[in-house]
Amino acid sequence: MATQRITAEPTYVLHRYDWSETSLILEVFTRHHGRIALVAKGVKRPSSSFRPVLLPLQPLHVAFGGDAEIKTLKAAEWQGGHVMPTGAALMSGLYLNELLLLLLAREDPHPQLFDMYASVVQLIASEHGEVLEAALRAFELLLLREIGLLPQLDAQTMTLLDLHPDERYSLVPEGGLRQTHDTDRSSLSGAQWSALQQVLGARVPFYAVLRACAEVASALKPQLRTLLNYHCGVSNLRTRQMMLDVQSL
Repeated sequence: MATQRITAEPTYVLHRYDWSETSLILEVFTRHHGRIALVAKGVKRPSSSFRPVLLPLQPLHVAFGGDAEIKTLKAAEWQGGHVMPTGAALMSGLYLNELLLLLLAREDPHPQLFDMYASVVQLIASEHGEVLEAALRAFELLLLREIGLLPQLDAQTMTLLDLHPDERYSLVPEGGLRQTHDTDRSSLSGAQWSALQQVLGARVPFYAVLRACAEVASALKPQLRTLLNYHCGVSNLRTRQMMLDVQSL
């Protein structure tokens, strides 16, 4: 059987591991092949043309080949578009990468999710504050929906009853959407949840969900954090803990 060779594949680097004195193992997110592992031989040598290219949060086209679980990187070209994010935007981008590493199975393509990831990376490279928070919440919702972990947001999960527009509901692990007390600030009204469900089905969902999340980002944050930690099997994501440690200095 001929060795598989892929060229000009849209790609983002999610994480890098040392493999030898001169080489790295890359965890990458590709548009047509999903999350895969690549060995980048000789990339740590000063003369390597890969050194300034294989960075996280940068749009690449790569070529790779091989039939083993870990493929061999053959070429990588930066596609331009934005500079490397810094500060809170950089930490936010690394947080998205950690989610993809923990929640996506190897070699399971998600081309629409890849396009949404590209959109949010480009956005966080140039935006801060409320827009950044809304972008993170939007991607979290879209990621959970893409991998089948987000319940319908226009009905109570356990009873399938319609949401009452003026009642409050919370999103909880294993329980889905359930009615809660009016005093719970980390809840949304039935009307707000139904609006989110509607925009999740939009033709270009990222920007539609982004606009919807702008008004409810602060209430969504603790609910989605709990849900994501549950499905990732951790009490706290590494990037989240790193951000807390930096803030305490």
